[in-house]
This record gives sequence, C-alpha cells and structure tokens, in this order.
Amino acid sequence: MIHPSAVLLDVGGVFLLPSRAHIRSALHQIGHSVVDDDVIDRAHYVALRVFPMDLEGDEFLGPMWTDYLREYARSLEVDDSRLPEAIEHLRNEYVTGGLWSQVIHGSVEGLADLVGTGVPVGIVSNADGTIEARLREMEILQVGSGAGVEVLCVVDSGGVGVEKPDPRIFEHALEVLDLPPHDAWYVGDTPAFDVVGAQRAGLRPILMDPFDVNGDLGVTCVPSLSAVAEMVTESSNHSQ
Repeated sequence: MIHPSAVLLDVGGVFLLPSRAHIRSALHQIGHSVVDDDVIDRAHYVALRVFPMDLEGDEFLGPMWTDYLREYARSLEVDDSRLPEAIEHLRNEYVTGGLWSQVIHGSVEGLADLVGTGVPVGIVSNADGTIEARLREMEILQVGSGAGVEVLCVVDSGGVGVEKPDPRIFEHALEVLDLPPHDAWYVGDTPAFDVVGAQRAGLRPILMDPFDVNGDLGVTCVPSLSAVAEMVTESSNHSQ
C-alpha cells in the first residue's frame, strides 16, 4: 500500500446524511413508520447504486433521481403500491433546506484521527456553494482555526462550476495542496460520482461503505474515517 500524498474527502455519506426526522416526517404522511435509525441511514447507501458508472454528471438531475428515491423508499420497506406517494414526499424533503443535517456518528472524531496522521486533508464536494460555511457552522471542520477540525481546503462544485464525476473538480484541491494526483486518495460514498471521478482524475478511490453494500464493485471500501486513518498509518509503516 503506497502512502498517500493527500486524502480528499466527500461530505455527503462521509460526514452528513439525510435527517432521520425529515425522512420519518415524509413517510409518516403515507402512514409508514421507520423505527430503526440504521435502516434510514443504510437506505442512502443502497439507493446510490442505481446510478450507473458511466454517468457524466448532468444526468443526476434526470429520471435517475426518481430511481434513487424509489430505491430509497424500497430500502425503508415501503409497499410497492405506496411508492409513488413516498417518492413525492421524499422529493419534497430533498428540495427543501435542512435535509442534509444528520452528522454521521464518529465522523468528526475520525477526521481528527486522519488529520492527526500528518497527511494533508481536503474536501471535494458536489454542493451548492455553501458547504464550507455549513460545515464550519456545524463545527465539523473548517479551513484555518475554528471549533471543528482544521483542513487545508474545501472545494464546492457550486463555487468552482464543475462537479463530480468531472475530474477537473479535483484539480482545484490539488492545486491548493500543490500535489500531483497520483498517490492521493479520495473517499466518497457514491460509486458513479466519487469512484469514477477519482479514477478519471488519477486519484485512488475509496468508498465509504458502513453497511457493506458495495463489496461486489472491486473497490476499496471502508466503514468509517477512522478506518481511513488506520490505512494511512499502515501505509506509512510499510513505506519506511
């Protein structure tokens, strides 16, 4: 295992998930209840697999978005007869603010572990131009000093005008870090965007897979950021 020159991280599925309260509220409107927190969290990772690995990016906003919501609802055991209603209520939650507010347990501590290895760490996210401010406000991370964990850069697709899987988005982070892409790692939750985008850019993709739903993809999968920190430490030991 080659020691990385940097580790870049996604936000969705790595630090944040859809709010369980929002999801429960949406499904309550069709008389469906979900008790187990893990069932809600797992649904996101399962639904991401509907996006094929040859996407170019804009297709995310097309019919496959409905496919994602359908698979999400199915993962929450919504009856097939109620799926159209569930999809519409979930869609309403996804287009309103505040949905992506469930901080993944252990993610901030895992980031601190990763930064503590000494490897340069940055963020590359498909977002709306506000992700850096939101992560700072939530005391998860920030560039420079603050209440969260300090990272070296936050690249938001809404701010730079290009989004994954377009490899150019990674160039913005690598330029800040003054590093070539080879031997850099990228950790994200979406095979079609994060794995493909990282591969196109020349980074090593690592898939955040806490519920072990992607073992058939032939990609390195991890359950947490703490596991990534352990990989970095191990790679450092092997390179000495």
